[in-house]
Amino acid sequence: MDTDTLAQVPLYRLSIVKENHSPLYGAPRVHDSGQLYRLLVPHFEGRPHEEFVVVLLDAKHAPIAYQVVSVGSLTLSIVHPREVFKLACMANAAAIVCAHNHPSGDPTPSQEDRVLTDRLVKAGEILGIQVLDHLVIGDGRYVSFADQGWMEGGE
Repeated sequence: MDTDTLAQVPLYRLSIVKENHSPLYGAPRVHDSGQLYRLLVPHFEGRPHEEFVVVLLDAKHAPIAYQVVSVGSLTLSIVHPREVFKLACMANAAAIVCAHNHPSGDPTPSQEDRVLTDRLVKAGEILGIQVLDHLVIGDGRYVSFADQGWMEGGE
């Protein structure tokens, strides 16, 4: 590529914008799914639609950030691995945990939830960012993929 051609290609700079509020601010290391559920449930309370969030963790599994990756409809939220891992790469996360809600109140994972989790685990392996868990949150209940043994390549 000569310099005349390169001059016509836009140059971009990426930056991370930190929001002022976070229910995870000052949260300790994440040790188990119950602790993760208690940290995230305030975010999901009263949401009439599905939301998919990713929590970024440092090497000691302490939360360093979280992001709403997708806001969907009553029964569906479209999630792509590149969106899940974009901030994780920029923030140098060692691991992530994912969570989304089911506004119906039933936290039973759908087949689509299982397929997505499998894709995220595989993408994380390529990127060197471990996906530790995926929680599906309903009314006062949750299902943890890790607790069910579903994080080793999905089902």
